[in-house]
Amino acid sequence: MPKATVYDMTGSKVGELELCEEIFGIVPDRTAMHEAVKNHLANLRQGTQSTLTRAEVSGGGAKPWRQKGTGRARQGSIRSPQWIHGGIALGPKPRDYSYRLNKKYRRIALKSALSAKAAAGDIIVIDNLELSGIKTKEFVNFLKALEVPGKALVVTPEVRENVVKSARNIQGVKTTTATIINVYDILNHDKFIVDKEAVLKIQEVFK
Repeated sequence: MPKATVYDMTGSKVGELELCEEIFGIVPDRTAMHEAVKNHLANLRQGTQSTLTRAEVSGGGAKPWRQKGTGRARQGSIRSPQWIHGGIALGPKPRDYSYRLNKKYRRIALKSALSAKAAAGDIIVIDNLELSGIKTKEFVNFLKALEVPGKALVVTPEVRENVVKSARNIQGVKTTTATIINVYDILNHDKFIVDKEAVLKIQEVFK
């Protein structure tokens, strides 16, 4: 059964926590994780890019020259796609890029990402991840005490305003709650810093 070291807010070790093998101890499915990341990024796309067709650009009402006798190729409009300032043929139009993965596959991907972090020793469990006030400096010192040099995903059981507001200006740090974690955020951060209570909630929700 996988285990994680439990720390307090000063970075001192206070114990160990056994992690659920069904969530933190499976063999990671790389394909499922890849599909989950692709799905997440596709769902983030705005899809607002657009080009004008020949029907939408201005001008081009009259035939530029007569059909025959000029020695030039026949043309019907100066706004055809081959003309400068003409319309765009088969260009992008606003569209929705989002799509859904089935629930079972998404859950496999999430468990795989968590298991990969656990296997790499990148899960840090905090006994009680809370701050007395909105203090960015205190949160920076907390990360230094845990020796977290890179990007970190901080997970709490519910929205804790002091934690969220203290961490929001720190580059590379993102906060979220246990019930809305996603594969992209887990894999995109070096360390998975999680409140002990949030671990229990993850195991309850995703088991």
